[in-house]
Amino acid sequence: MADEADEKNGEQAGEETGGAPEQSSTDSGPNPRIGMLGRKLGMTQVLDPDGRSIAVTVVEVGPCTVMQRKTPDRDGYSAIQLGYDPSKASRENKATIGHAEKAAKGTFNVLREFRGGDDLEVGATVTAAQVFSAGDRVHVTGTSKGRGFAGVMKRYNFAGFPAGHGTHEYFRHGGSIGNRSWPGRVFKGRKMPGRMGNERVQTRNLSVVQVRPDDNVLLISGAIAGSRGGIVEIQPVHEVV
Repeated sequence: MADEADEKNGEQAGEETGGAPEQSSTDSGPNPRIGMLGRKLGMTQVLDPDGRSIAVTVVEVGPCTVMQRKTPDRDGYSAIQLGYDPSKASRENKATIGHAEKAAKGTFNVLREFRGGDDLEVGATVTAAQVFSAGDRVHVTGTSKGRGFAGVMKRYNFAGFPAGHGTHEYFRHGGSIGNRSWPGRVFKGRKMPGRMGNERVQTRNLSVVQVRPDDNVLLISGAIAGSRGGIVEIQPVHEVV
């Protein structure tokens, strides 16, 4: 009798809920925890609900195409390769064209690999609205502006020499770089003049202020490295439980 009562209660509960299985939070998109490629458009400011001005960087994100999948059985790890910014096939070599044939979406100027994306198939298109939402924390990687060959005052913020009457042709020099007898050499890592900028720089823990799906645009708080039109990588922050 007790088993029959339990079955009846289960049937009634199924009828009340429509008998539909519970949906997980991952059913809303292809994979909400993968990185994406985009292009920096510039900076502006927006107002938050309290009327305060927030400086944001406008980034065009995607759409990106899945060009390749890496699997643990074949490659030893799980990842996907995304393509961004379509290119003319006539300007690509045969190797690049052959690599893009499986996705059947043409060739791309930028290819990057991101971990995750196990449920995405080759040829699938991923948009910013599928991956990011307002309030998400992201890491953004870009290439900083090139400054050319720079001296130590510009490159490392050295103070320079006193500009008194006794200093001649030495105002912006870097000073001594070592001794004669010991160590008799220049230590590795000595700050000296050299090429400045044009390096990969990651800005961490930025906040997504707005997502504009119609324009494939993210408004990200703060500044990110690079000039207008530069390619950037946006990766969601994975919380450690």
